[in-house]
Amino acid sequence: MPTATPVVNVAIIAVTCIVSFMAFSNPQLLQRLILWPPAITRGREYWRLATCGLIHADPPHLLFNMITLYFFGASIERFYTQHTGVLGYLLFYVGGLVVSSLPSWQRHRDDAGYRSLGASGAVSAVLFAFILWHPWTTIYVFVLPVPAILYAVAYIAYTIHMDRQRSDNVNHSAHLWGAAYGVVATVLVEPRLLGAFFGQLLRPSLM
Repeated sequence: MPTATPVVNVAIIAVTCIVSFMAFSNPQLLQRLILWPPAITRGREYWRLATCGLIHADPPHLLFNMITLYFFGASIERFYTQHTGVLGYLLFYVGGLVVSSLPSWQRHRDDAGYRSLGASGAVSAVLFAFILWHPWTTIYVFVLPVPAILYAVAYIAYTIHMDRQRSDNVNHSAHLWGAAYGVVATVLVEPRLLGAFFGQLLRPSLM
């Protein structure tokens, strides 16, 4: 990948942090940006499919997403800049927010009690695009080193299980669809990546 400075990734992190911290003390702002399906279904407030990624439940939620984006977003921004231009990565990221939010909207179209927020869907898209590039890279889950491809398998299995259980307040559907979007979008931009990915799987090399 080229070595251009990942300014868009840094800008996304900065804007998300600023808006999230503003929303922590401004309930009106939070309610205006959050994914609330009836507002989209009845009021056609489609921006909520993306703006929900600008707000978070609390500082730890924000910190986890932004740290993940910081470490994995830079190389994906370079890839998209090379293949789709300066705004390519931004469009990819916003697309991740929208695509990961659509199933939740459809599932809860008229559920006035449902709300969702956070950038996890787009962050999952970035993370899985990275894993497509580097399946054997070692990533750290808290302090435990894990090959990226094994983490991906465990992550998907856990996400599907928890989405079916619906036993917590986490939007696991957004994580799952964001991950799928990240892989599909990146392969569409550079189809040769798919063959390279399977080739790397056959040649394990922990980094």
